[in-house]
Amino acid sequence: MQQLKSTLKRIDGKGYKAYKDIQGNYRFPDYQLAIDYVQGDPFASPSKFRVIIPRETSAFGDEATATKSRKVASEDDITRFIDRAIKKESGSIKGSGKSGLLTIDVPGQEVIERTAVTLTPKSIIVCLSVGLPAQGRRVLGQQAEKIFLTLLPNVIRQSVLSIQASEVDRVTKLADQQQAIRQYMQDHSYITFVADGAILPRASGVNDRPLQKGKVVPFESPESMKVSIDIPYRDKPLTGMAIPKGISLIVGGGFHGKSTLLEALQKSVYDHIEGDGREFVCTDPTAVKIRAEDGRSVEKVDISPFINDLPYDKDTASFTSEDASGSTSQAANIIEALEAGTETILIDEDTSATNFMIRDARMQALVAKATEPITPFIDKVTQLYADYGVSTILVMGGAGDYFDVADQVIQMDKYVPYDVTDQAKSIAKDIVYQRQSEGGSGFGDIQARTPTEKSVAMLNDRKNKVKTRSKYTIQLGKTTIALSHVEQIVEDSQTRMIAEILSSVAKEQTFKQNRTLSEWLDQVEEAMDDKGLDTFGAYKGHPGELARPRRFEIAASLNRLRTLEIK
Repeated sequence: MQQLKSTLKRIDGKGYKAYKDIQGNYRFPDYQLAIDYVQGDPFASPSKFRVIIPRETSAFGDEATATKSRKVASEDDITRFIDRAIKKESGSIKGSGKSGLLTIDVPGQEVIERTAVTLTPKSIIVCLSVGLPAQGRRVLGQQAEKIFLTLLPNVIRQSVLSIQASEVDRVTKLADQQQAIRQYMQDHSYITFVADGAILPRASGVNDRPLQKGKVVPFESPESMKVSIDIPYRDKPLTGMAIPKGISLIVGGGFHGKSTLLEALQKSVYDHIEGDGREFVCTDPTAVKIRAEDGRSVEKVDISPFINDLPYDKDTASFTSEDASGSTSQAANIIEALEAGTETILIDEDTSATNFMIRDARMQALVAKATEPITPFIDKVTQLYADYGVSTILVMGGAGDYFDVADQVIQMDKYVPYDVTDQAKSIAKDIVYQRQSEGGSGFGDIQARTPTEKSVAMLNDRKNKVKTRSKYTIQLGKTTIALSHVEQIVEDSQTRMIAEILSSVAKEQTFKQNRTLSEWLDQVEEAMDDKGLDTFGAYKGHPGELARPRRFEIAASLNRLRTLEIK
């Protein structure tokens, strides 16, 4: 610490690059400080530090990392405490550019494995971004000394070293409860669970925090779909609505909560923090939200289960397009999700192509099947479950034809769910539409695809860097991957992680190994499990700003790469 103080005095007032002299490791009373990367300019990306705290000085004993879910929840909790301490302490350092900026990769409402904080057997490693202070482009040594000797120690004492055992107990117990729910779902063939009392509506479209309780109806499950789950640390079982595997419809009038329920389910492939309102809402972790996506690129996807006999003999068994339509993009999105291993599909009619979802009896009478390339989803959804065991949850407010194929029908009325399955089936018997099934005898084959090395060849040129422009945009050289319709990306850090994974494909020449896309995803997940997320980090030993994406969002990013080439 004294050596760092001396160095800062020596470089005070010098050109900004003199800060490079402080790079290295320093011993402080409560921790070790590792300055891994020093920015070259006050307006550049902030410097990267690690704070390494002996675990024995904290409240995080062995029980905090006894399971993977406990470890992720504990690291998440530390990150949130550090962020609050930073906000309390920062603001006193002045200067040019990013001077005095101190940040950590703070999570949102979801609890996701990330690199901001890591619990090792002996240490707690905290990754921070720091804007070293400058006046113009000259070192402000005294201001930097405030960061290192006052601000940073205060942040660590008010966060990591102030967390009590009771807080660790609270976080790990919630993690155990969430895992107990997921285990119950798996054991009893359920794909979703929504606890009674859950708060599903969000504050706004851009604020994922819960709507205030005084303005919202807490969830109350219909008696016929209510289950009781014995979860640890509770005197009474947890009750809620469980949706079994199969085909489920969510129906109801406009603005009565259909899409709100579906949005809660699609986000609940992840666990949520206490107080979010969805902490006891769980969905099959392989569930994928599907939608139409006009204009996306598609590379050699077999969409023939849905679309055949296109004009001009265009091949749908290996369909390629730089500008896919609503129906072809939605078909491709489903097939790609199946290729990646999904077991549950989530669809909202509001974001679907109408001609992909339904073709009613009148239209069948007017436009013969021989001249209609599209086999609507209604004629494939049952086959999808029968042939591959893939369930579907579908928000549908405009086509009662789906009553015929549904196993469960849930009606949302003023945000309250009702089981109307029997009523829907009775209506289907009484009101016969006479539409003809066009789905054939089975769903069809799901073809494995093998990417080639040319897909990412442009990254072998050092001029073509990988950047994340936003949560939904990755820049690979001159190629942009647009992810705005990949709705289950919830963190900017997940997008950064995906960018790092794609970059590693080029550097390690992964696609020369002739692996199918699914096998490559297995390899990526195995690397994250065995070596940690920082195996893909841009700064080895200090990635700091990465969060784990699911295999489905990784696949979606590769599939939207316009330079993707399939053998």
